[in-house]
Amino acid sequence: MDPPFTQNDVVSSSHTRHHHSPTLMYFPSSDDDDDNDAVSPSAASIHSTTKRLDCMLQFLDRKLSTSTAPSSDHTRNRPMPEFVAHGGGNGIFRLPPRAAVHPLRPPSLELRPHPLRETQVDLYSSWGDGDGDGEGGVGGGSGVRVGDEESVPFRESVWTSPAMCLVADDGNKLVWSGHRDGRIRCWLMDGGDGDGDHDRVVLEDNNRKLRSPFKECLSWHAHRGPVLSLTITSYGDLWSGSEGGAIKIWPWEALEKSIHLTREERHMAVIMVERSYVDLRSHLTTNGSNNMLTSDIKYLVSDNSRGNVWSAGYFSFALWDARTRELLKVFNTDGQIENKLEVSSIQDVSVDLISASRKDKTQSSVGFFQRSRNAIMGAADAVRRVAAKGGLGDDNRRTEALVVTMDGMIWTGCSSGLLVQWDGNGNRIQDFIYHPFAVQCLCTFGMQIWVGYVSGTVQVLDLKGNLIGGWVAHSSPILNMTIGSGYIFALANHGGIRGWSITSPGPLDSILRSELSGKEFLYTKVEKLKILCGTWNVGQGKASQDSLTSWLGSVASDVGIVVVGLQEVEMGAGFLAMSAAKETVGLEGSSVGQWWLDTIDKTLDEGSTFERVGSRQLAGMVIAVWVKIDIRFNGAVGLRIRVYDQIMCFVNCHFAAHLDAVNRRNSDFDHVYRTMSFGRPTSLSYATAAGTSSVPIFRGTNSAEGIPELSEADMIVFLGDFNYRLDGISYDEARDFVSQRCFDWLRERDQLRAEMEAGNVFQGMREAEITFPPTYKFERHQAGLAGYDSGEKKRIPAWCDRVLYRDSRSSSVADCSLECPVIASVLQYEACMDVTDSDHKPVRCIFSTDIARVDESIRRQEFGEIIESNEKIRYLMKELCKIPETIISTNNIILQNQDTLILRVTNKCADEDAFFEIRCKGQCTITEDLVSNHQLRGSFGFPRWLEVIPATGIIKPEHIAEVSVHHEEFQTQEEYVDGIVQNSWCEDSRDKEALLFVKVYGKYTTQTRNHNVRVHHCYSSKKNPIASQPNSSRPVQGGVLHRSDFQRLSSSYDVVDQLQKLHNP
Repeated sequence: MDPPFTQNDVVSSSHTRHHHSPTLMYFPSSDDDDDNDAVSPSAASIHSTTKRLDCMLQFLDRKLSTSTAPSSDHTRNRPMPEFVAHGGGNGIFRLPPRAAVHPLRPPSLELRPHPLRETQVDLYSSWGDGDGDGEGGVGGGSGVRVGDEESVPFRESVWTSPAMCLVADDGNKLVWSGHRDGRIRCWLMDGGDGDGDHDRVVLEDNNRKLRSPFKECLSWHAHRGPVLSLTITSYGDLWSGSEGGAIKIWPWEALEKSIHLTREERHMAVIMVERSYVDLRSHLTTNGSNNMLTSDIKYLVSDNSRGNVWSAGYFSFALWDARTRELLKVFNTDGQIENKLEVSSIQDVSVDLISASRKDKTQSSVGFFQRSRNAIMGAADAVRRVAAKGGLGDDNRRTEALVVTMDGMIWTGCSSGLLVQWDGNGNRIQDFIYHPFAVQCLCTFGMQIWVGYVSGTVQVLDLKGNLIGGWVAHSSPILNMTIGSGYIFALANHGGIRGWSITSPGPLDSILRSELSGKEFLYTKVEKLKILCGTWNVGQGKASQDSLTSWLGSVASDVGIVVVGLQEVEMGAGFLAMSAAKETVGLEGSSVGQWWLDTIDKTLDEGSTFERVGSRQLAGMVIAVWVKIDIRFNGAVGLRIRVYDQIMCFVNCHFAAHLDAVNRRNSDFDHVYRTMSFGRPTSLSYATAAGTSSVPIFRGTNSAEGIPELSEADMIVFLGDFNYRLDGISYDEARDFVSQRCFDWLRERDQLRAEMEAGNVFQGMREAEITFPPTYKFERHQAGLAGYDSGEKKRIPAWCDRVLYRDSRSSSVADCSLECPVIASVLQYEACMDVTDSDHKPVRCIFSTDIARVDESIRRQEFGEIIESNEKIRYLMKELCKIPETIISTNNIILQNQDTLILRVTNKCADEDAFFEIRCKGQCTITEDLVSNHQLRGSFGFPRWLEVIPATGIIKPEHIAEVSVHHEEFQTQEEYVDGIVQNSWCEDSRDKEALLFVKVYGKYTTQTRNHNVRVHHCYSSKKNPIASQPNSSRPVQGGVLHRSDFQRLSSSYDVVDQLQKLHNP
């Protein structure tokens, strides 16, 4: 494992499943994670120390306050007595585990603890040096936002269409992104003005180099549909996939020319690139090949070990040669080669049919049948694509992720949780299933594979498929994972990014957990917050402004969050039927419900400034949340909010009516608690990216352990018309006790209190002592206690309208800490008896809430200091991060036409595997002993005349890997225009040289040890053959074998014993 942060370490992903940004990160080298503007190291150190001292002083104040007498102010705000229901702490009512370091997962590095915001939809985010110049604002195609409250400093791009995928070119410091509008964009990641001259804008401030925000340097329209996948092959070309089996190749030569154009020539770049593509479907048809490339190309992955490319839809795969661009194989998810159909010469049926002229109708019957066949095939293809997307069913065999491992194997993950291992030729080897939820992404490094699931779980496997460990990484689905700086980072659906050491689970975890827990007081703050919860059964009426002011406005100025639950906003069979229909199509709300929300908006704005952050109407029930603008609020849902990174859920209920329906009311609660889920509305195009309001849906418990989502909240508040009545008392007796304010005796008759005490409902929840008269049932517009129902039914007064809650406490007395992050108490619990607009009285409850939160910037610094200073960790890291000693057989290789020579890489380490990867720093031409500059291709790609197999692999201790270095005959070059070959010319006969480097690293380190190898191609008409060159004879004899002298090996593990004694210069 490398140090936590390394200057200019790039963490990138080859595929992004959803329209989320961020998709690219730069990690900072400094410890100043909280400031956006450039500051000197001394200022950053002072700021960090101040924050630590603030946390320590607050910790001491809390300890001292528990041992001192309460002040007069404390006496005025003394919490009310509470009744606690039995049955809590067990089963689904068990409190969620919380701690300074989560007890159920390895210690993590929080890059971005907060969900995405609406300002970050359709943007790229890069994490990097946090001391930039900080351009303000987002949008308009110019400015970017820099930094966030507690995230690692990042910079965002300008607005774009939603990103579907991206791939990084670490050689040229470029990132290519594919978008829903069919465009591909190129981003220059290490500064520069994007004018193509590759000048790097570097500023000097306090002797620190500051890089300007990354910018778009090239953009073009690549596909008619969205760009679903991208990859860069081992030869440096960019491949893109779209709907309907469309695959296009963008040759590196055209991309390089366009990127390097000057500002004056920039207008030519887009045209040059857009017309340079190779359309593989046309390529196959021209060559007489057949295939079944009709499904959407969801995934493109480059197998650099063999020089191949895998393309995949949900149910099929295709294997391509990256150099020749030939289709090698098409097969399905069962490994069976698919039947092959003729590729239609019409690439876009709908466009061709629409553009057909009137005279086409007079064509022969053969043309008519051909067009009919094409139309039918197009319609069948559309149906197939819809079915694959889940529109006509959800096949659990659907491929959801694809990755190539270091041993040359390919792993795929399915929607059923199935993991499948394939060899490089597309043969299915074996499969595993360790978690019964859909696989969302796969990531690999060294000997390990990480699997991210829709449940938020991450599992670690070895290359043989054995399960090493797993943990719940996030509370929402894992969208993507990537490796950087010795960490595996996971991006969640809510926008949070969290990282773990690639050694996890391992010996470092227990040491880090202990050290971080011991320093909790340095990075923990306790925020105090008041919450007003109000419930009112409005009986299909509308309230006056005076009534709302009495209920909410009079006390709202002293609180930070207001939660309002209304019942019976509208009733009647017709309205309920219409509401059910709206729910079916994803619509909600009504004009009456909106009137209530707007009216409460005005009421709250009279005293202080609130913002409504979420609302939801379900039939006659409405719930809404308002947050004071100065509260640090991190994203709202209809019934759930995240405050200071702790989850609070508010549930508005209207249970079954009538005196004898106690069991039905208990069942109503049980059903709501077990099955309520907080999902994002699928009808909103940007819902998954925005992190905005979510809505409650009901489903069976489907979390990893079958625990309801409400159980995962740090605080739950139930409010509403629960309809529990008074037992064993008559109407007149109840009226007498109410007039005498004998509430103690009435509480003993309360059905809800009896059921809670028996552990039958609201298990483990709390309610403040009731000191107000029953809130039901009253005659409308009749003031005072005389307003109780005096009609024919004479309903017995009852406390139907209630507010109950559960916080993080497992006992009555507890201190607020990261193990018990939310502690609440009730300051006021009262009914507004002067309000007469309904047959129910509105009820309000004011909570005083202590919320423990982590200062993530300080915690990251503590994390890094522990890594650097702890002797045990330093020793373990030294042992784990060793780079095995390796040697190569030669540093110089000379090839003639179609020669094949062997490069041997020897692992001299006795107990550690060595991992190698061969890349190309560039190629050049040689004329009369003059060597031109080496030209780098995309992502360190090889020149087309050179084949290196295997280019990646694993070498066992004291073993040798043999790499074939082969010259491919490539005497003609082709130029494509609009996907069709237009020009061909003979390759020049000058000598060429490629500069290879062999990267060697260990199991747990991203740091490498490199060996350079020069590969010289001598044109065959040279007068002096290789053997006659005295300077080259010694290395050739000592280090390489000719093609006739070697046998192609099946894998990098194969060893030829007699080769171990060869001289290695």
